[in-house]
Amino acid sequence: MGRPMLIRSKERAAVNIYRTDNSYELLVFAPGRIKEHFHINVAGRELRVSYTPPEGFPRPEWVLREYSRGGFVRSFTLDGSIHVEGITARYEDGVLYVSLPFAAEQQGTGRAIAIA
Repeated sequence: MGRPMLIRSKERAAVNIYRTDNSYELLVFAPGRIKEHFHINVAGRELRVSYTPPEGFPRPEWVLREYSRGGFVRSFTLDGSIHVEGITARYEDGVLYVSLPFAAEQQGTGRAIAIA
């Protein structure tokens, strides 16, 4: 190869969101990650989904890199229709599923969400 490839330093995971009759469903596409290194928190009206790679994560000298398993942070503004205490998450087949159920009124303003 003639010259080194440029690699983005700011990583971002792709996200799809859809609405059901009872909730918003958030899908974070993050294959190759370790479940225990995801963090999901709600503070006020902000939902924050992040991933921190483990210490000693291998960093080879890439020749071509189209996908990264590095860290990322995504933030989303919640409206008053979300039942914060009912938020659940699971990591399966490289996708982090976060379910944001609707509530009649806002019942909480902050919490950390465990990933099943």
